[in-house]
Amino acid sequence: MSGSFELIRPLAGANFGGLLRATGAVGAAAVVRAAEAEPAALPQALAECGGLLLLPGMEEMAEAPELLLRLSRLFGPEVENYRETGMAPNMVHATVPEIFLVSNTPPALRQPPPMPDPPLTADGRLPVQFPHRRGWHTDQSYRRPPPDVSLFLAVIPVPQGQGQTLFADASAAYAALSPTMKARIEGLEGLHISSGAGRKRDAVLAGGTPRVLAPHERPQRQPLVRVHPVTGRRALYMCEYGQMDWLEGPIAGMEPGPHGEGGALLEALMAHATRPEFVYVHEWTRGDLVVWDNRCTVHAATWFDAARERRLMWRTTVSGNPGAAYAGERKSWIAAE
Repeated sequence: MSGSFELIRPLAGANFGGLLRATGAVGAAAVVRAAEAEPAALPQALAECGGLLLLPGMEEMAEAPELLLRLSRLFGPEVENYRETGMAPNMVHATVPEIFLVSNTPPALRQPPPMPDPPLTADGRLPVQFPHRRGWHTDQSYRRPPPDVSLFLAVIPVPQGQGQTLFADASAAYAALSPTMKARIEGLEGLHISSGAGRKRDAVLAGGTPRVLAPHERPQRQPLVRVHPVTGRRALYMCEYGQMDWLEGPIAGMEPGPHGEGGALLEALMAHATRPEFVYVHEWTRGDLVVWDNRCTVHAATWFDAARERRLMWRTTVSGNPGAAYAGERKSWIAAE
């Protein structure tokens, strides 16, 4: 690691990830300047840590949102401008359109996921493993090319013990598969689609008539085993009930539907990938900035008491290095003119 930064790994309570501090730099502005002076340092740290970095003490960004944008640009050539990609205006920062608002308060009004049932495991722990824990996904996997990296800033977090974010190491999960399972899934592709398309598992089970999709809304095939373009490591690349096509998929070429062979395989892989030994639970503190690599991790949000607590988080999304398999592709989610 560079002399300007100290990397402590793994993250406390996990088997992957790292905590990054800038030596001699106090405050977000100083950290950003140090990172810009050594632009390879943070991407290198992200790769070394298995795709998960924590930078604490970034609360200054809440008053200077351009600092988050500057730091985001170090992770890739394109930071998504949400005003240009169809995001609802109430979900976009008023002055920095590269920032996506995740909040239960106006203007975003985004509610948390429900509490798991039961709310704790048999031994009294926070549930992390699918299917007890629902909502595991990787950001915008329904796009080709999919994004690389996400940055998430705690502007106003809720009290600890609720509103955590869970991260799973999809590279370690792949490595722990049996040789038989690795051979079985090699070359398979998942069918990913936006949760608003009406093809998530619950919608298909309900038996409604699926709506006709425009070409740019169609499901996108993604490799079930993805090779990371920087590290060369293999990782499971998948989502679960809400972001896969459970009508035609979720696995291309396998029996479709919630009760099909493809669904059974996906559920088994997700249960494996979210075993506690692969998972990090982040309890948020104001000013925490978490950076994750969507190419080799999956994550999930957790419940918080939205009737009592206010939560405001900022996210940016970085693209530009999805790997050779996507070379030359146009953006699938942009409607053709």
